[in-house]
Amino acid sequence: MARPRPLSLRRRILALALLMLLGAAALLVVFISDYAHRASDRAFDRLLSASALSIAGAVQIEDGAVAVELPAAAFAMMSDQERVFYAVEDAAGQHVTGYPDLTPDAALASSVTPVFADAAHNGHPVRLVTVGRLVSTVEGTGWVTVRMAETLGARAALAAEIRRNALIPVAVLTALALVMVWVVIGRTFAPLDTIDQALRRRRPEDLSALDVPVPVEVQRLVEGLNGFMARLAVSMDRMGGLVAEAAHQVRNPLAALRAQSEMALSEPDEAALRARAARIHDLAVEASHLVSQLLMDATISHRMDTTMTQPLSLAAMVDEVLGRLDPDLAPRVSGRIDPAARAAVLRGDRIALREALRNLIDNALTYGEGPVSVEVAPAGPRRIALSVLDRGPGIPDADKPRLMQRFARGAAGAGHVGSGLGLDIARRVAAAHGGTLILRDREGGGLAAVLDLPLADDEPQAPPDPAPRGTLSAGMLVAALLALTLGASPLSAQPVLYPARPLPMGDETPERLLRIAGTTDTQLFVDFIDAFQAQNPGVAVSYAETDSNALYRGYLAGTLPEPPDLLISSASDLQFKLANDGHAQAHASPWTEGLPDWAHWRDEIFGFTFEPAVIVYNPRLVAPGTQPRSHTELASLLEQQPERFRGRVATYDIARSGVGHLLATQDQQISSQFWRLASAFGRVDAQLSDSSPQIIDAVASGELALAYNVLGSYALARQAQGAPIGVIVPDDYVLALTRTMLIPHDAPAPDLARAFVDFTLSPAGQSIAAGRAALGSVRPGATGPWTQERIAAMGRGSVQPIALRPVLLVGLDPQRRSRFLTTWQEIVAPGVP
Repeated sequence: MARPRPLSLRRRILALALLMLLGAAALLVVFISDYAHRASDRAFDRLLSASALSIAGAVQIEDGAVAVELPAAAFAMMSDQERVFYAVEDAAGQHVTGYPDLTPDAALASSVTPVFADAAHNGHPVRLVTVGRLVSTVEGTGWVTVRMAETLGARAALAAEIRRNALIPVAVLTALALVMVWVVIGRTFAPLDTIDQALRRRRPEDLSALDVPVPVEVQRLVEGLNGFMARLAVSMDRMGGLVAEAAHQVRNPLAALRAQSEMALSEPDEAALRARAARIHDLAVEASHLVSQLLMDATISHRMDTTMTQPLSLAAMVDEVLGRLDPDLAPRVSGRIDPAARAAVLRGDRIALREALRNLIDNALTYGEGPVSVEVAPAGPRRIALSVLDRGPGIPDADKPRLMQRFARGAAGAGHVGSGLGLDIARRVAAAHGGTLILRDREGGGLAAVLDLPLADDEPQAPPDPAPRGTLSAGMLVAALLALTLGASPLSAQPVLYPARPLPMGDETPERLLRIAGTTDTQLFVDFIDAFQAQNPGVAVSYAETDSNALYRGYLAGTLPEPPDLLISSASDLQFKLANDGHAQAHASPWTEGLPDWAHWRDEIFGFTFEPAVIVYNPRLVAPGTQPRSHTELASLLEQQPERFRGRVATYDIARSGVGHLLATQDQQISSQFWRLASAFGRVDAQLSDSSPQIIDAVASGELALAYNVLGSYALARQAQGAPIGVIVPDDYVLALTRTMLIPHDAPAPDLARAFVDFTLSPAGQSIAAGRAALGSVRPGATGPWTQERIAAMGRGSVQPIALRPVLLVGLDPQRRSRFLTTWQEIVAPGVP
C-alpha cells in the first residue's frame, strides 16, 4: 500500500491564520496608514526645521564673508539613527560649508519660512528643509540659504508605531488567530507521538532505519534519526571488532603475566625471583606495546573513515618525526630530503602519515643494529617516495606479503617485543592516500620500506606551517616589532599576511582572504586575528596598519595598499562620516543587542572596545600623591609650576591625529576648563605627537613627565608589561571612546568581514579585548581584567562615552574645524607652523 502523501503543517497553519487576519487588516491598514504617515511627517518636520533655524541663527558676517559656527544642538535634536546632511550657501549661491552636492539645483531661500521637499542624496531618499537668514554686507542685503536633510527611517518607524498602536481590531483578530493556532499546533505534534511509540516498541539492539508515516516537516527529523542510528551501528560494529581483537591478542600476554606473578609470589630463591620479575617486566612491556598498537590501529581506522585531509609538506612531517625520536635512538637515524622533494605538497591526514612513518622507523630500529636512514625523493610524475632504510636481517620475499597483514610476524621477530600491526598500519595508511607500501631488499643487506604516495592536484608548493593556537607566529612578531621600532609611516607600510589555518581533511573549499585596514597597533590586534582564524580555517587575513586620518583619506581616494573588506579606526567621528555619506554596508549582527546603545549605529558602525582617555605620568618625576587627579588639578599644576614642566608635557597633535582631534572636540563640548587647560599647555611649551605609543615611550624613559588624553588601552597594556609609568583615570570626568568597525560598500569579501565583526562582538572576541591587549570590552558582563566595568571603576568621576551619533559631524564641519584648529594652534603652540 502506497504511503499517503505528506501534508505541510506549515501551510495549514498559515492558511488558517491568514483567513482570519486578511479581512480585518485590509479594512484597517488603508485607513490608518495615511494618518500615520501624515502625523509622522508633521512631528519630524518640526524638528528638521528647528535644526535648520538653529544653524541659520549661527550665521555671521566676518571680513565681508559668510561664516558659520555650527551649533552642536542642531544635530543633537535630530534622530540618532538617521543620516544627516546640511549645506550653507551665501546670497550668491556659493557654497560656504557642509555638503556641496546637497540638491545643488534647488532654489535659494527667500524668507525665514521653512520650505519642505522630498529629495534624494547619495542614493538615499531624504526629507529636505530650506530656510533663509537675512544678512547685510557692504555689497548689500541678501538671503543666506541653509538646507538640512535627513533620511526617512525614523519617520517610517514612527508611522509604523502609530499604525501598530491604532490597529486595535487587528489585536482582537490576532487573539482569535492564536486560539486557532493553538488548536492546530496540537494536531501538528501528533506525528511526533507516532515516532515516539515506534521507538519505544523497539528492542535495545535494533538500530535499523525508522519507517513511520510523517509530514514533510518531520521527515527531516526521521532522516536525521536514521542517519544517526546508521552511524551508531557502524561505530558499534567497529567497537565490537576492536574488543574482540583486543581480547584475543591480549589474552596470552595477560595469562603469562598472571602465571609468572603467581609463581613469583611463591619463589623462595632470590635469583630466581629476580629472573621472574624480569620476565614479568618483559610481559608487561609486551602487553603495553600491544594495547598501544591496538588503540593506534583503531585510531587510524577511524581517521581513514572520516577522510580528514589537508595539504601538508612531507618534508616538514619527516623533520617533525625525527625531532621526536628518543634521545638514545636518535643518533642511529638520519634524514635525507631531495631538494626537488622539499617543496612537494600532498593531500592527506598528517597524524595517520606520521604514525605510519613512526612504525616503519620503530621496526627498523628494533630488528636492525646498524644505522637507519629516512629519505624523501621524487618517485615519478606527480608521485613522491618516503623510504625507511635499515641494515637488519631483511625479510624473505615469500614472507613480504604475509607480514603486511594484521598480527603477522616473521622469524626475525623472535625475542623482540612486537604486535604484528606496524606494517599493516603503514600499508592501510598508504592505501588510504592512494599509494602503496613496498618492501624490497637493499643491496648489501637490509630492508627498504617505501611509501609511494601521489602528490596533491595543485602546484607543489609547501604551505608555511601555521602558528599553533594561542601563540604568535614568528612572522607576526617580526611584523609587529618592525612596525613599533622602525617608526615607518603607517600609510606606506605594506599589509602583513597571516596564512590560513588548514581545513579539515576532505574539505575542498578554496582558501579565502580577508583584508583589514586599521589603526590598532598590530601587536595588540594580532590576538583577534589569531583567534578568528582558529574558528575559521581556510581564511587568510591581511592587516594594513595606518593612522586614522590616512585611513579615512586613503579609503576615499582609493590609495590604500589594497581594497579593504573592513575598516577599523579609533577616530569614530571619521568612521561615522563615512557611514553617514553612504560608504558603509549594513550588517545585522546577532551580537549587536548586547552592545550599549551608544556603541553602534544603523547596523553600519560597530564599537568593540572601551578605551578611556587618561593622564600618564613618570613616577620618578611626579611623586605619588602629587600627581593631578582631574582636569582642573592638571591645569592648576601646569599654571603654578611652568618651569618644572616646560617641554616635559605632551598631548595629541590634533591637526595630524584623527583620534586626537576627536578627543579635543569632545573635551570642549563637555568641559568649561578645556581652553584653560589648552592655555596651560601653551605656557609649558607642550610637546605634540600623533601617536599614543610614542608619547608613552617618552614618559617611560623620563623624557616627559606627564601626558594628557593618551589612550588608556595603550597605557594600561604598557603598565601591565612593566613600563615605569603611572596611569590616572580622571576623577572629574573621563572620555571613553570605542574603536569602530565598518564594512565598506565596495568590500571584495563582505561575508568574511561580517564574520569578523560577529566574532569580535561575541563573548570570545570581547574576552580578547578585555585580556592582555587591554583595549577594554565594550560589551557588559565580559570576562577578563580589562572589562568596561573595571575600567570605569578606576576613576571616581563621570564616564562620558563618545556616542556614535550625528552630533559627531559637528566637529568635522570644515569651517568649525578650521576655527578650532586655528584657536588651538594660537594657544598651545603659537609661532609653530
